Amino acid sequence: MKKLKITEGIYMLTMNVEDILFEGMWELANGVTLNSYIVQGDKTAIIDGVIGWDGIPESLYKNLEELGVKPENIDYLIVNHMEPDHSGWISNFRKIKDDFTIICTDKAAKMVTSFYDEDKIRIVKEGDTLDLGQGKVLNFHPVPNVHWPDTMYTYEKSTKTLFSCDMFGAFGKMGEHCFDDELTTEEIDFFESEGIRYYSNVMATFSSSVKKAIEKAKTLEINTIAPGHGPVYRKNPKKIIDDYTRFTQYAEGAGKNELAILWGSMYGMTAKAVKYVETILQREGVKYTKLEMPLESESEMVATVFKSAGVIIAAPTYEYKLFPPVAAAINELGRKKITGKLAFRFGSYGWSGGAEKELSEIMERQKINWNLIESVEFEGAPKEEAFQKIETKVLELIEKMKDKVVE
Repeated sequence: MKKLKITEGIYMLTMNVEDILFEGMWELANGVTLNSYIVQGDKTAIIDGVIGWDGIPESLYKNLEELGVKPENIDYLIVNHMEPDHSGWISNFRKIKDDFTIICTDKAAKMVTSFYDEDKIRIVKEGDTLDLGQGKVLNFHPVPNVHWPDTMYTYEKSTKTLFSCDMFGAFGKMGEHCFDDELTTEEIDFFESEGIRYYSNVMATFSSSVKKAIEKAKTLEINTIAPGHGPVYRKNPKKIIDDYTRFTQYAEGAGKNELAILWGSMYGMTAKAVKYVETILQREGVKYTKLEMPLESESEMVATVFKSAGVIIAAPTYEYKLFPPVAAAINELGRKKITGKLAFRFGSYGWSGGAEKELSEIMERQKINWNLIESVEFEGAPKEEAFQKIETKVLELIEKMKDKVVE
């Protein structure tokens, strides 16, 4: 766990976590940081406390003491978001100190009680304040459904610091550099990619609420954005606000100037057509990523489709339906409300079709409104006629993609 000073009276504790499934399901190929913040006036508040790298709360207390903060002198626990990666140490802390107050929204209060059996709670609403003394005043601004209904911003007025919890966060471990003005070009690109993975995996379902939270952030005068995961933005906080604005557009069908090939093949017939499509894309200079299901992780699949301006679905008919691993992937994209994507499907069939019918059923059931170019299906292995049809449709997809690109 690292200890960093953000500004006078405000400190950050951050640790890297890996080899876990985020929320019990999302693979973290590059880990994730958990960030906690301490604000000191005459009284002391800790915002979104996290335990130590070894899973032992005492590690947190040791690091606090190294900052000159005795755990028994903490007066307030600010719970911006009740998810246990931010609140899981509360019950242990109650054993050390019994007279602290939890500050949270009304919806969080119900969960604090049900998760940890806590009742020393102060519920805050939009614009409520907490004066810690020595000029440190915290303002509270609920941003519900980002991505739980209990979430809020905490804003420190004198330093214009926004503690945004999961909002404006990213996956990815941090090394020596934890602030935006320290990041190398490679690290900037890394956290761009990990921000897309984080948003698509965790936040995309709630993009309409994220938009409202972005607008609320814009009403505040912000010098620093301090999220619960990922770097702190103190040089250019507008960048991460702009990034998140762009991510909401990706969730509605826009994307980078690249294609995702979401594919699966039983006996190599559809795979032959995928290889042919690759020669077309290489000839046309189109960047693409292949996602073979079920071999690709769900986390990477969602992130790649999410950021792409166009999608090629390559999957055969299987038992009168769409090849199940690809059908499951599209269903998950629907659950994440990744809508409006431009897509083209092709695939093989044997004794009968049926894949196209199930694809339409998934699209209708999930209400994701993808713009589907007419599919190409072929019996058995693809022949020259099928290849020609596929090429025509791929070139149509590439042309239409131009209107979807947002970098």
